[in-house]
Amino acid sequence: MQLKIMPKKKRLPAGRVALILFLCQMISALEVPLDLVQPPTITQQSPKDYIIDPRENIVIQCEAKGKPPPSFSWTRNGTHFDIDKDPLVTMKPGSGTLTINIMSEGKAETYEGVYQCTARNERGAAISNNIVVRPSRSPLWTKEKLEPITLRNGQSLVLPCRPPLGLPPPIIFWMDNSFQRLPQSERVSQGLNGDLYFSNVLPEDTREDYICYARFNHTQTIQQKQPISVKVISVDELNDTIAANLSDTEFYSAKPNRERPPTFLTPEGNTSNKEELRGNVLSLECIAEGLPTPVIYWIKEDGMLPTNRTFYRNFKKTLQIIQVSEADSGNYQCIAKNALGAIHHTISVTVKAAPYWILAPQNLVLSPGEDGSLICRANGNPKPRISWLSNGVPIEIAPDDPSRKIDGDTIIFSNVQERSSAVYQCNASNEYGYLLANAFVNVLAEPPRILTSANTLYQVIANRPALLDCAFFGSPLPTIEWFKGAKGSALRDDIYVLHENGTLEIPVAQKDSTGTYTCVARNKLGMAKNEVHLEIKDPTRIIKQPEYAVVQRGSTVSFECKVKHDHTLTLTITWLKDNGELPSDGRFTVDKDHLEVADVRDSDGGAYTCVANTTLDMVSASAVLSVVDVPNPPFDLELTDQLDKSVQLSWTPGDDNNSPIIKFIIEYEDAMHEAGLWHHQTEVSGMQTTAQLKLSPYVNYSFRVMAVNSLGRSLPSEPSEQYLTKAAEPDTNPTAVEGLGSEPDNLVITWKPLNGFESNGPGLQYKVSWRQKDGDDEWASVVVANVSKYIVSGTPTFVPYLIKVQALNDVGFAPEPAVVMGHSGEDLPMVAPGNVRVNVVNSTLAEVHWDPVPLKSIRGHLQGYRIYYWKAQEGSLKRNRRHIEKKILTFQGSKTHGMLPGLEPFSHYALNVRVVNGKGEGPASPDRVFNTPEGVPSAPSSLKIINPTLDSLTLEWDPPSRPNGILTEYTLKYQPINSTHELGPLVDLKIPANKTRWTLKNLNFSTRYKFYFYAQTAAGSGSQITEEAVTTVDEGKLAGILPPDVGAGKAMASRQVDIATQGWFIGLMCAVALLILILLIVCFIRRNKGGKYPVKEKEDAHADPEIQPMKEDDGTFGEYSDAEDHKPLKKGSRTPSDRTVKKEDSDDSLVDYGEGVNGQFNEDGSFIGQYSGKKEKEPAEGNESSEAPSPVNAMNSFV
Repeated sequence: MQLKIMPKKKRLPAGRVALILFLCQMISALEVPLDLVQPPTITQQSPKDYIIDPRENIVIQCEAKGKPPPSFSWTRNGTHFDIDKDPLVTMKPGSGTLTINIMSEGKAETYEGVYQCTARNERGAAISNNIVVRPSRSPLWTKEKLEPITLRNGQSLVLPCRPPLGLPPPIIFWMDNSFQRLPQSERVSQGLNGDLYFSNVLPEDTREDYICYARFNHTQTIQQKQPISVKVISVDELNDTIAANLSDTEFYSAKPNRERPPTFLTPEGNTSNKEELRGNVLSLECIAEGLPTPVIYWIKEDGMLPTNRTFYRNFKKTLQIIQVSEADSGNYQCIAKNALGAIHHTISVTVKAAPYWILAPQNLVLSPGEDGSLICRANGNPKPRISWLSNGVPIEIAPDDPSRKIDGDTIIFSNVQERSSAVYQCNASNEYGYLLANAFVNVLAEPPRILTSANTLYQVIANRPALLDCAFFGSPLPTIEWFKGAKGSALRDDIYVLHENGTLEIPVAQKDSTGTYTCVARNKLGMAKNEVHLEIKDPTRIIKQPEYAVVQRGSTVSFECKVKHDHTLTLTITWLKDNGELPSDGRFTVDKDHLEVADVRDSDGGAYTCVANTTLDMVSASAVLSVVDVPNPPFDLELTDQLDKSVQLSWTPGDDNNSPIIKFIIEYEDAMHEAGLWHHQTEVSGMQTTAQLKLSPYVNYSFRVMAVNSLGRSLPSEPSEQYLTKAAEPDTNPTAVEGLGSEPDNLVITWKPLNGFESNGPGLQYKVSWRQKDGDDEWASVVVANVSKYIVSGTPTFVPYLIKVQALNDVGFAPEPAVVMGHSGEDLPMVAPGNVRVNVVNSTLAEVHWDPVPLKSIRGHLQGYRIYYWKAQEGSLKRNRRHIEKKILTFQGSKTHGMLPGLEPFSHYALNVRVVNGKGEGPASPDRVFNTPEGVPSAPSSLKIINPTLDSLTLEWDPPSRPNGILTEYTLKYQPINSTHELGPLVDLKIPANKTRWTLKNLNFSTRYKFYFYAQTAAGSGSQITEEAVTTVDEGKLAGILPPDVGAGKAMASRQVDIATQGWFIGLMCAVALLILILLIVCFIRRNKGGKYPVKEKEDAHADPEIQPMKEDDGTFGEYSDAEDHKPLKKGSRTPSDRTVKKEDSDDSLVDYGEGVNGQFNEDGSFIGQYSGKKEKEPAEGNESSEAPSPVNAMNSFV
């Protein structure tokens, strides 16, 4: 199927408007190939109004093309311009451009005039616009004498500029002698005509160098007017003599200086008219005078001001509308207003229009016998007149052509022949200008030709339009057909669009659009075709966009931009900042798809854009970087409303560095008392910039402010000015007033003095007053300097006093101080406690009672009673006293009894009691002696098992280190342990107290036994000690295989049979060795896992209740054995080599119950002090060995 060019009305989506406009430009640009005969076409010419620089050569451009190449001629002011007769004028070869050499000689004014160029060949003639050549002019100001201007303050003033007429008009501005622009404002401004307007003058307007400058851009020159002197004075400065010498022209108005409503300085009257051409900028101006300075407003009476084209200039005194059109005609009203009234002026605006094209004529290519037309349509205000020329000659007098017919703005051609070729000019003109267009009619007979290069490759991004060009030419106009693929597959017209210029459009190109396309052009003279190729590429996509970042100043930030693109295209990633290039700074690092900014600064904030470019498409993504930091310090601190006890502080916040200020912290410095030390005053909200501060008297204040945001606080501001408040009497009195005597006959009064800030004035002193609490004496007083202590001497011992300390300064006294009670100095107590009694509670605890001493004899603050006690030998109470270690317990307050814990049972003690006050201890009471009863003994010091045989074991032991009484007997309990770790029956054996060795007989051979051993007194059984041992192996069954050591003890065979050479013995030894190896491995694994000796469960099941720890009847201060004593040894543990187990002695002492020598107890003897004694932890039973079990013991466990 073929797709042909056919006119078709089709509604286009908005997204294709730009594409169609582009195609229309392509259509209008279709040209006759230059190798074919064609009339001339003007391609370049100088502007219609051509202002030249008289200092440079004049160049008037005229370029044209055609076949054959055209020749050029010129007219000047309507007559032929013979360039050959003027040696200063030359024409560029192959061109019509003129160069007039006025730099060597001649003047530019000589060549001023209207020029027109004609390009001609055998097919016709094209003409240029009328080019008006004028040299630029920058004339000087005319000489004039400017008198000084004197006027009163508040009057209006207009300084005229009146610049010389130049070509083009100059740009006007006002400056002084130093070339500094004069400041302008709502009160002072420059008008459109260049005059300087003052709505009212002020004394600061007085100066002698108001200078108007005119800048002529074309010649790059500036001309200046003579300086104008202005003096502004008040009415009081004018005396009659000066006023008499002033002329009317020098003195502007005799009105007094007072406020007045507005009046217009320009324009004059209530209405005015303004005319502007279409497309220009409409500028309307209203400048008013008045006092106070008026404000200008603008409205359009019959409509709204155009939003996007309206601008205000010169402090709203000038209204500008750009690209003005006929719709902007109407009445515009400016309103000048101040506090005393308002005035308005109406400007009637009329928009005229020079001619502008509606449809300009286009070149027309026809084949012989064809029909066609040239259309020339223009508009304007007033409506332009249309006239036609043929080859530069008015068509009315041009040679007649029977193939053409003129119908107003249209020339109709029918059955044209080659002689019909010509260039036609359309001229549209009115009083405001003209338009001139050349359009040729070229009659040709040419077969089709395709101008697009063959095998052009088009690459298009998927889902975008694809445009395949097929530029063509032929006469008559060829028809265009498109085919796809080698076999000419059909193109459906609902998918493809074929434009009049031959371009094939695929509105939405897909991957299957890839392929070869063939364009075929046909007319009656022939056919031409061309192939092009289309490739569809994947679009470039940003799959990970840079993200918004908030970072603190000085840190590093990174943006990531990951892009996916067609691998056949080259990708370029560019980073932009605020749509411009990245700063040329080493802190910015671009690495593949990352942008990193180090040491971030405030200036780095902004939008960062990642632009991914290929040869076919471009995508971008942006992220904003906000640089935050602690705020900048506040500034411009100012103190206002300064009162005696308050002041208002105001400040200007510094930059918040993109993090809102939360609060302001105000600090003060007292330069008089604590210079350099800043104190917190108050805090206020971050929205405030003022604070009312409360002040203290007689302080030389300076303040500073710090701003706080979410990142922290700013540096402090610069300190404010200093503010010294007036002195006043103190507001407060000293605190921490106390009265204590350091000696028995004095009273030391101390207090915490006021600081300099609290003194409220100079001459700070203290009035110290005292009297006895229980006496009738008057207050004794003394005024002391700024100190913190006063000593009253000669006081009775420990007498209560009433004390007060009052502050005063040179202004007056502080309020009446509070009265506190103190005491004069203490002395040692005079009396010892009496009737001391001791009640022994049990073997380790005693209760002591005493009678209190009279309060008067204490002579101080009663702190408590102190008991000294010690262990003494009977009958030697008074011997070696100084070598006896005494223990001390203190009982606070007025207690009359206390408990003595931690006593040793079966011991002889002595004690005495003393009363204690703040000075020290009183005399001791008479010594009282007492004895503690017996207690349960400690465990035997050691237990060894020696001389193991087949059926006996011998036990040796040492008596308890602390028998705590008279030993009555020992108890030994033992039981066997079989190979499955089960406990056998428990045997109980009583041993006399005087024994330290015992042999057990009739035991089983090769059997492990566990022993429990403890001593007894009349008070009960003591802590037990345990041990295990094994009887030896039967030699008849296993001779000569025992090692020399069993565990840590020795088990020696009594005889040995030499059977090492017997075969059965060797086999048995191998089996035993293998079993021992396996057992060692199992034991090693179990030991590393920390497993307990598995006999524990059996032992617990057969535990003897008689071997549980025993306590005193009341259960108090009994001695406990370690709980581990009742557990069997851990598997793999063994006794030491000497079969001895020792248990550390217990070091219970009174220190365990009190604060060192001053341990304290309640009345009932319960402990209230800190327990500071140390008790060493007893070693684990059996002294667990880290060595592996011996082979014999391992073997015995299997017997």
